[in-house]
Amino acid sequence: MPDSEQSPSKKERILDAAEELFALHGYDGVTLRQIAQQAEVDVALASYHFGKKRDVFEATFLRRAQIINDLRLKSLQQMQATQGDSLSVEDIVTAFLKPIQALQMNANPGWQNYCALVAYINSSAVWGKELMHRNFDPLVNRYMTALRQALPNATPEKLHWCYHYLSGALTLTMANTGRIDRLSEGRCHSDDFQTAYDLMIPFVTQGMLAVCGD
Repeated sequence: MPDSEQSPSKKERILDAAEELFALHGYDGVTLRQIAQQAEVDVALASYHFGKKRDVFEATFLRRAQIINDLRLKSLQQMQATQGDSLSVEDIVTAFLKPIQALQMNANPGWQNYCALVAYINSSAVWGKELMHRNFDPLVNRYMTALRQALPNATPEKLHWCYHYLSGALTLTMANTGRIDRLSEGRCHSDDFQTAYDLMIPFVTQGMLAVCGD
């Protein structure tokens, strides 16, 4: 089956549909046929372009992963260029979180779906170890190096636990579940990303300093 002029747009529609459905229902709650129906293409076309459901899932995850890595790397490099050797823990946490905040506040709903998908994968014992490690950990290690320089007296164990807590808070924020809305009786909203990240940065920073500081 040769690619038609419409194939690229159809491939994007398939990935967009998969991104939304996997974010909402997880891997096991979605079929290839459902993805094809939402994308308004024949299921055979989805199979032709991507193969099995697992291949669609991984292609959906990979599509935006490098964009996030590039944004985070640029954010860290800009902070390092500005602050030099005096880079603080708050600078590093800010550089790590602000790109995700901007993506979640993006008008394109695809980024919100993708953030929810990453949250699902990161909290999954099946997918987290494999996909997160392969696609995000090399960049995370750049941030861990910066944290070791900012917290020279911290043990590697404590630094990794601190990143674990940061990742957990970020994952729940990316998931945008609406739970805080009910828990706070409407005082807080999980889609208030401005507040969520503005508070997360000092919260995580002070926690790291308390655990790993002098």
